[in-house]
Amino acid sequence: MIREIAAVVLIVLLSWAYNSTYPPPPKICGRDPDGPPVTAPRIKLRDGRHLAYKTHGVPQSSAKFNLITLHGTSSSLHDIPGSPQVWEELGLHMVSFDRPGYGESDPDPKRTPKSLAMDVEELADQLELGSKFYLIGFSMGGQAVWGCLKYIPHRLAGVAMVAPVVNYWWPGFPANLSKQAYNLQLPEDQWALRVTHHTRCLTYWWNSQKWFPGSAVLAGNPRVLSPQDLKIASMAWEDVTKLRGYATQQGKFESLHRDLMVGFGSWEFDPMDLENPFPESGGLEGGGSVHVWQGDEDGMVPVLLQRYIATRLPWIQYHEVPGAGHLFPYLPSYADAILRSLLLGKNN
Repeated sequence: MIREIAAVVLIVLLSWAYNSTYPPPPKICGRDPDGPPVTAPRIKLRDGRHLAYKTHGVPQSSAKFNLITLHGTSSSLHDIPGSPQVWEELGLHMVSFDRPGYGESDPDPKRTPKSLAMDVEELADQLELGSKFYLIGFSMGGQAVWGCLKYIPHRLAGVAMVAPVVNYWWPGFPANLSKQAYNLQLPEDQWALRVTHHTRCLTYWWNSQKWFPGSAVLAGNPRVLSPQDLKIASMAWEDVTKLRGYATQQGKFESLHRDLMVGFGSWEFDPMDLENPFPESGGLEGGGSVHVWQGDEDGMVPVLLQRYIATRLPWIQYHEVPGAGHLFPYLPSYADAILRSLLLGKNN
């Protein structure tokens, strides 16, 4: 009898553990009965997934520049850089899209830096953006740009990464520097990243359980924000909350948690081994260039590692913004400056 009771208890515990670590299935947009409706135009990829997108700026037929944007964590295709006046001034046709699992784009359980680069290329082809196009990525979307520089550099006319998230386990970082930057994060974020990198199967459980604090960044904890970030967030808090709801409407696992798993997992390449994709360019109008923009008071992305990357890869045009946190590109003046710098050259 004791053995039978013990067996039942063990089965119950194993069942509880399994259900606790295994994420619920996503509510796929436009497919599942309880899934969100499709409201944006979408393309169908070769593997059958859909990507939702939105266009901005001047019509493509009269555009001087074609640009694709990659949004950050908790964001979506509604997160777009710059002002309509500057889009018109530059002759810019811009495409924003929901990364896989976000908004109205289908999840991709096999998502990697390479697969996202292939999604970007296929989006550009189906929308007929030409043989080359510009690319801007913010935060985790900026990190995704590294995959595009690795796998589709021949398709890029120029690139800007804005406060791009770094992976502390990229081999190119000196161990002492990576450790120093890692220790600057809040303790709960250190644990969340450690769990994600070493036991990715527990990512959902760690950020959903109530015993220990999960990722402060994913939870929207204001402690990760700089004084400037707090001011920016307070000015648009209602919009931020609304857009976050749209971004994660298919479920947090295939959006937020998948971002952590991909961004802080073991990569198949080291960005610091990349070569200049525009060796013939002087950064002038009509020539390609790679830009990194970083606030020196960013509490989410350590400026120490960004400075090291800029030193290691001297072909990057590095712009450090004094007194700026993680959200500085939401200030119109900075967003417009980022666009002008990318499209018109380093002296603009």
